[in-house]
Amino acid sequence: MDNLTHSLVGALLGQMGLKRKTGLAMPTLIIAANIPDIDAVATLLGGHQHLAIRRGITHGPIAMVLLPLLLWGAMLWFDAWQTKRGKRPEKRLPIDKSWLLALAYIACLSHPLFDWFNSYGIRLLEPFSSQWFYGDTLFIIDIWLLIALIAGVWISLRRERGALPHFHRPARLAMAGIGVYIGFNAFLTWMVETTARGDAPYPSMAVASEVPIAFWRRDLLIRTADGQFDSVQCTLLNCNRRPVQLKPTNMSDPRIWLWAKAAPDAQAFLFWSRMPLAELHDDHIILSDQRFTDPRIASRFQITLRAPK
Repeated sequence: MDNLTHSLVGALLGQMGLKRKTGLAMPTLIIAANIPDIDAVATLLGGHQHLAIRRGITHGPIAMVLLPLLLWGAMLWFDAWQTKRGKRPEKRLPIDKSWLLALAYIACLSHPLFDWFNSYGIRLLEPFSSQWFYGDTLFIIDIWLLIALIAGVWISLRRERGALPHFHRPARLAMAGIGVYIGFNAFLTWMVETTARGDAPYPSMAVASEVPIAFWRRDLLIRTADGQFDSVQCTLLNCNRRPVQLKPTNMSDPRIWLWAKAAPDAQAFLFWSRMPLAELHDDHIILSDQRFTDPRIASRFQITLRAPK
């Protein structure tokens, strides 16, 4: 998910009552909810190699153990440093080391969970396995999720600042609503994908890709065992039953894998791509991904592969 969503998840956890457990709880929750995205520095590599690095080792089990510990140590040092300089705010709660560590783990673990919910993918077992996992449940920037998060945090803060009792209730209700929303979307995805696999042309792969804003819709992407693909629009009740217009993915062209040996960007793209497509030309091949063919974003997930010299 986007970093605003991750930050708001951390803030909502705090407003649910966890912020009262220890000093520095809220900054710890918000930072921990974002810290796995330190792999964003990979974008400095340029090209498409960052696709093979993002959502990998910093989202895997070793990182989930070490990153909260490092953040915990940094927060303890910061509190001691402020105390030594006489700059520690008087209103800050005392540091409870156990709770501070627990909050760092809770928020950090929320990050791969919410990343898993979309179809971009995440390598949950890196470095032990490079397998990608996909939840196909939420769009990567989900406006309804953001509205629920913002409302929960804002209303809870207003109640708290107004000294009203039970300030945490709006945050808890928002989190419960988010759980129901995610559950509905997960069910819709499961229903659409399961139905598609049982209908002609009986695809070997069916991905119900999330649609921005219209959460009740899915772009059903299908691929057959003989290397063809198509997509149809689906809702909660039915899919567009137009005749399937299968087109070749062209991924069986041997030039792709031969030329990619001399092209690190292409290797990274093919490692990342879940549903690769190839547009064939005499002297070059354009690689793309069936999940990201929307003209507004397609150029970010497209690479031109040329014959090696």
